Amino acid sequence: MVKTKEFKFNEARAKGTDRSSKPTVMKKFPLKHHTANSTNTTAYIQILGVGMDTHDTMPSILPFFDRQRFIFNAGEGLQRFCAEHKIKLSKIDHICLSRVCSETVGGLPGLLLTLAGMGDGVPVNIWGPSNLNLLVDAMKCFIPHHSMVHTNLVSHTGPLQIDSSAAVASKFKDVKISAILLQPNGVEGSDVKPSDVSVIYVCELHEIKGKFYKEKADALGITVKTKYKELTQGKSVKSDLLDITVHPNDVMGAPVPGPIVIIVDCPTSSHALELISTQSLTDYYSDSSNQSQSGKIVNCVIHLGPASVVNSSHYKKWMKNFSSAQHARAGHVMNEVQNPILKSSARITAQLNYLCPHLFPPMSSSIQHPSSTASDFNFLCEDPTSKLCDGIFAENLLKFILRPHAHLGLDRSNIPSPLAASAVIDELLLESPDIADAAQHVSQLWQKPAETKECAISIQDSKVMTDKPILDENSVPSCLENIRRDELEVTFLGTGSSQPSKYRNVTAIYFNLFSNGSLLLDCGEGTLAQLKRRYGMEGAESAVRNLACIWISHIHADHHVGLVRVLTLRRDLLKGVSHDPLIVLGPSQLKRFLDAYQRLEDLDMQFLDNKATTLFSWETFELDNESNKNNELVIERDEDVKNGNLTSCRESCSQGSSKRLKISVTVAKIETFALLNRLKKVLNEAGIERLISFPVVHCPESFGVVLKAADRINSIGKAIPGWKVVYSGDTRPCSEMIEASQGATILIHEQLLRMAWQGRP
Repeated sequence: MVKTKEFKFNEARAKGTDRSSKPTVMKKFPLKHHTANSTNTTAYIQILGVGMDTHDTMPSILPFFDRQRFIFNAGEGLQRFCAEHKIKLSKIDHICLSRVCSETVGGLPGLLLTLAGMGDGVPVNIWGPSNLNLLVDAMKCFIPHHSMVHTNLVSHTGPLQIDSSAAVASKFKDVKISAILLQPNGVEGSDVKPSDVSVIYVCELHEIKGKFYKEKADALGITVKTKYKELTQGKSVKSDLLDITVHPNDVMGAPVPGPIVIIVDCPTSSHALELISTQSLTDYYSDSSNQSQSGKIVNCVIHLGPASVVNSSHYKKWMKNFSSAQHARAGHVMNEVQNPILKSSARITAQLNYLCPHLFPPMSSSIQHPSSTASDFNFLCEDPTSKLCDGIFAENLLKFILRPHAHLGLDRSNIPSPLAASAVIDELLLESPDIADAAQHVSQLWQKPAETKECAISIQDSKVMTDKPILDENSVPSCLENIRRDELEVTFLGTGSSQPSKYRNVTAIYFNLFSNGSLLLDCGEGTLAQLKRRYGMEGAESAVRNLACIWISHIHADHHVGLVRVLTLRRDLLKGVSHDPLIVLGPSQLKRFLDAYQRLEDLDMQFLDNKATTLFSWETFELDNESNKNNELVIERDEDVKNGNLTSCRESCSQGSSKRLKISVTVAKIETFALLNRLKKVLNEAGIERLISFPVVHCPESFGVVLKAADRINSIGKAIPGWKVVYSGDTRPCSEMIEASQGATILIHEQLLRMAWQGRP
């Protein structure tokens, strides 16, 4: 038998005593103090190319100053982008917003929820113009109180300062950040929306003190070594051997000035005119007398404005004031991006397209970007002797090194290499050679019913392609008899969970009804970008323009945060065109959020509570519609109905920790009656006979939905029942879901994979 050594718990050592009962001197490990003036300080500023491939949101800027990190702007897809490129958002100390609009803050709600879920107790400060409080008030409708962080409003030009004494850990350590407000004429007290206020941020690193020369101190009669420290701290001392006063500049080398970075968000020509006239930046101009005295030299200027502004003559003239700076243009004007921003997802897309091109589109093939002309690339090169000629278009993950000073300048080492679909397929075939046979087999399955006639598939209104019917006519359900691909196409824009993933976006389902329009069921963060990756820039705009309605299942952020970005794009696309506001259906909490957000910018929408589209509500509506030809409702059925308000009869039962609500609503408001009339008309124009919401078991006011298409008449006059699609939303098993799913043609049921639940209670 093998003997094993037995280890016992050393109680004496645990109590701090040794065998002789003498107390052991406990080592005290000093905390690592942050040294701002260390020559080994690491500092850089990096372009996070969120939205560079889809132009749906503004890129974010990541300044890294020694042990502090900042994020400037948090557009949609920021978390997914950072997960892809292994950027740790948990280290973020401050979030600075150049503007408060859907383009710059679309990813902020999800980011706050993620940071709060980490639970490390590190406070995060948000900085932005005074209208930031409107966004914060709106987000409180669905973000728990503990997720909200310190909000700091930039109401005047000057350095950013944290007033709270409790936020010592969040104070700026290595950098001084100043804000300059751009408020174009007419914004204050006019009809111009509050989101037009912009902030310029100036980031100044502290200077690095010069080298201390001991031999000079000795020559000046300094013998007491404690005086060395005083001299390095900038204090003058009395010589020990000579009757003189020794000053720091007598024994210290020249200091290394701190690098300066300016982040400019100038969205309109009005902002540009305000920028040119501001006096707050004159101290940083290359020809400024104040600059020569202070030693302030701007090293990098990042421009977030669009081409229409940056290419203007007056803006170019203003840029020449920073002749020694590296200019980086990070706005929405770039050549076609051969490099997918989300490379992991693009790789899977290419593999699926190889396996089944009929269902999966090629990798980013549809994304068309505005072509850049020679004048675009020479936008800084009017003066060949100026360093402005070094102005560049920013690339994804491009860095500008600020420290160490020896490495000052651009760093392209992190820019991702190009990813071609052919290279992805070559790797796939090398790893799994049998994939080629599988792809050929799939192709044969699609080509098998050769005797059936072709059917037209309209991907976009302007593009038509042909293909064969998917199923054999002898095996299709009756509702799919003579069905055509251009009648319905369901595209899953996101199938991920609430956690950010580099492979999957959060929930959104796009119903393409082609010539009849389209619908969205749920609209998580990044939905617009996914539409652009699937249908291209023009195709996505067409899809948004032709939306009949958007239906939201419940208030959780991963199901609706992308809604604002879609609505604002539709608003802009239809500006000046006669149209009706888009109907958005959802829980009542969502209405509170949208109403609060519209104080910030108009969303051009009308809200309808999901409770008003239950089966009971539709039946009540139809009865009232028949009995009230003049749309005058007389409510006498429910004694609880008072003053024309909606009420609900609720039968609750507990299941685990959640409650199930059996909801029936009497349609009582004239506004609701009119909106239901309009919804019915919009649905009928889209070929949908019914949209019925039903309660499911999840958070309060969670719903599933039934979409029922209108019956069709085939070529011989036979009536064919319309298809039926059922979407569960998030739910546990419940009788309402089972009942609604009866006779469904397509059942879409959200479910976390078993692996995702491992380790959960």
